[in-house]
Amino acid sequence: MKTPLWTLILPTAAGLACAGANPGGPSEGAPELTALDAIFADYAGSEGPGCAFAVSRDGQQVMSRAYGMADLEWRVPNTPGTVFEPGSVSKQFAAAATILLALDGRIDLDDDIRAYFPEMPDYGEAVTVRMLIHHTSGLRDWGSVAAIQGWPRWSRVHSHKHALDIASRQRALNYEPGRYYSYTNTGYNLQAMLIERVTGQTFDEFSQERIFRPLGMTKTQWRDDFTEIVDERSVGYRRGEDGEWHMLMPFENVHGNGGLLTTVGDLLRFTHNLDTGEVGGPEFVRLMHEEGTLDSGWKTGYAGGLRVGEYKGVREVSHGGSTAAYRAFLTRYPDHGVAVSLMCNVAEADSRGLVHQVAELYLADAMTEEPRADAGGADVDPADVAAFAGGYRDTRTGQYLELTADGSSLLMSGGPGGPPLAATSATGFASATGVSIAFEGPANAGERPAGILNMPAADGVRIEPVGAFEPTSADLADYVGAYHSEEAEVTYWFAVEDGRLVFRDRYGDGAALDPLYPDAFGRESGTIIFRRDATGRVTQASLSEGRVWDLRFERVQ
Repeated sequence: MKTPLWTLILPTAAGLACAGANPGGPSEGAPELTALDAIFADYAGSEGPGCAFAVSRDGQQVMSRAYGMADLEWRVPNTPGTVFEPGSVSKQFAAAATILLALDGRIDLDDDIRAYFPEMPDYGEAVTVRMLIHHTSGLRDWGSVAAIQGWPRWSRVHSHKHALDIASRQRALNYEPGRYYSYTNTGYNLQAMLIERVTGQTFDEFSQERIFRPLGMTKTQWRDDFTEIVDERSVGYRRGEDGEWHMLMPFENVHGNGGLLTTVGDLLRFTHNLDTGEVGGPEFVRLMHEEGTLDSGWKTGYAGGLRVGEYKGVREVSHGGSTAAYRAFLTRYPDHGVAVSLMCNVAEADSRGLVHQVAELYLADAMTEEPRADAGGADVDPADVAAFAGGYRDTRTGQYLELTADGSSLLMSGGPGGPPLAATSATGFASATGVSIAFEGPANAGERPAGILNMPAADGVRIEPVGAFEPTSADLADYVGAYHSEEAEVTYWFAVEDGRLVFRDRYGDGAALDPLYPDAFGRESGTIIFRRDATGRVTQASLSEGRVWDLRFERVQ
């Protein structure tokens, strides 16, 4: 393993003293450098991109190291001072700006967003600013709609004009505001635009004035012009099909949802302020940590661009991010005064896993082993568990999920995924990560009951059993034709090729579809459901995927 690069980071003008790694070894109480370096061994060479990380205790930086190359063409190495993009880690900065504006009295978090965006449709119920922060607005993710249109975010220079245009064309929400949680970048781009409309400043100007400069974040800015020259910026890379490194950069101007340019040290300065309230005060800190609450009263665990939970028995406030080939994770353990920031310019990096390995070295005495996922505690017959196995339909979205049996546990695919759901009773199953299913009764004589699926971010999701679907040639012929979506401004053509239903967009791109249940087919990113009129004729197609639910396509031929 090659020796990684390190630098000594000097105290900043804001008085946030930061001690970096040094030849004399780590600070008192810190893990050995060899243990830290071992975590990043895969990124330590000079032949590929890598990562930088930093650790603080009570706001004082105690470690910073970097690995791999920032620029492979010019052979520039990463350092702890290298500028990366942290993807959705940026969301907490946008939420902070919005909350500061509310504390100024210039907006109210419970304002209807149409007060600021009259071009948005009236959905019959108010979508509030607070819902934008907590991902409970029901607004579809504009980038997902753009991808459905045929232009994924990495393929075209998108701007806030495009984001707002797509959002304003959505005639429907994913769900009634406040009923569910669905992660959507739209809400965070709207926050950036809201601040500009209210203050007359650019979002970067407001952020510099109210957040970055007061906290001494001297190398942080928003990427609102991707053509701007940024000193010490790394280039994002991923492996191509040829096995070689290829650039993958976020060539777009949307920001607020992501688009922050920063360093691992600056990230630590910001996250420490979420403990101290140096900028914003106690009410700012409270609102940043206020979790979203659904109409049912269920708390989602998502606060002001922050996920509130725990890791190995330790309270954790964190957020991950990815954009183009950049990967990042910022986490804080408030009860122990420890924070870890990490950013990488390599798409293959598991940023969350890397940060947690570092955190475990610093908090080894406080962390406990994760509870066993199979420790459900119920004595059940594996045959009874196997009776629940099969396909189910998520009644919120129509999307398909499949349960398979593994002894006394159920494994889920197509849904939240994750570890096994262990039996807690004859009809109940739960995982260590907060996912549970309560069936309405036992599975008898081949009849599977419906169930209620609860997840950390949503409760009361009804799932219903569906049978296998093996369409005949005549069945497939029902779906053949052209279907247009005004909301996505795209037409899909469905045809039968080699005995399978396929779809194509206007560019000829598409794929074969897999039958899931009657009138429902799966594509890589979601589920297409064909809808019939009273006569049984197929008149619509509905597309549901992770961040866009029930996008309608009208049959035009």
